[in-house]
Amino acid sequence: MSTVTKALAFLSCFSPTRPEIGLSQLCRLAGRDKATTYRHMQALEAAGFVEQNPATRHYRLGPAVMQLAQVREATVPRKEGALAALAMLARTTGETAHATVLSGSTLYALASCESPEHGTRAIVDISTFPLHATASGVCVLAFGPEALFEVAAANLERFTSATPVTREDLAAVIAAIRETGFGRANQSFEAEIHAISAPVFDHSGPVAGAVSVASVASRFTPELEHKIKTNLAAASREITRNWGGTLPANVEAAWARSLSQTPALESVS
Repeated sequence: MSTVTKALAFLSCFSPTRPEIGLSQLCRLAGRDKATTYRHMQALEAAGFVEQNPATRHYRLGPAVMQLAQVREATVPRKEGALAALAMLARTTGETAHATVLSGSTLYALASCESPEHGTRAIVDISTFPLHATASGVCVLAFGPEALFEVAAANLERFTSATPVTREDLAAVIAAIRETGFGRANQSFEAEIHAISAPVFDHSGPVAGAVSVASVASRFTPELEHKIKTNLAAASREITRNWGGTLPANVEAAWARSLSQTPALESVS
């Protein structure tokens, strides 16, 4: 890993729930020593990628990140093309909807929309999604290139007792997704969160990311699953169309099989 890559990796530590981070916490999050972390943060600060809060001396994202994000969205309008579909998902399912975008072998958070229907709901507060443990991640693995599987299999970190941590377990998860067209993470990344995901595509052809609904596991029912899947398929079609893509025939066929089942049968998928 190059010095530039190591420095830029610190940017992924920031999130809406963690907008400012002190030097010691950055060391713990990145697993690096204080001298190296400080040197990299100085370089990022000089380039405008981070800045320090004068009151706390904690680091936060800098104006260069905002400028680059605006250029990215203006030239590759991903977020704009997903927001209406996410709002529809949150409204129709009563749960948290979110979208991710794949860049290289990293799956990034793009946007999320929470439903006000429940006081207790899933919160999307990470900037990158583990490929093997999240609904978005395994969905992208199922419909992405084979090389992506090798990337995921090289880092099978256990997050909960339900996380797939062997190549065989991960391969079985992916095979099931290809049959139904929907990714699933039943408390495999966060305890008490059950998420369902559908792939999205852009003009380039390969899978471009995923659209997902995350629910509190205790209220996840076969009926809710059917509602989520039905609306996820519609959201995926809308986002894919907005991104200039076309849904592959095998994905549509898998959805047709999955959605033709009764809710009781879907609950054991």
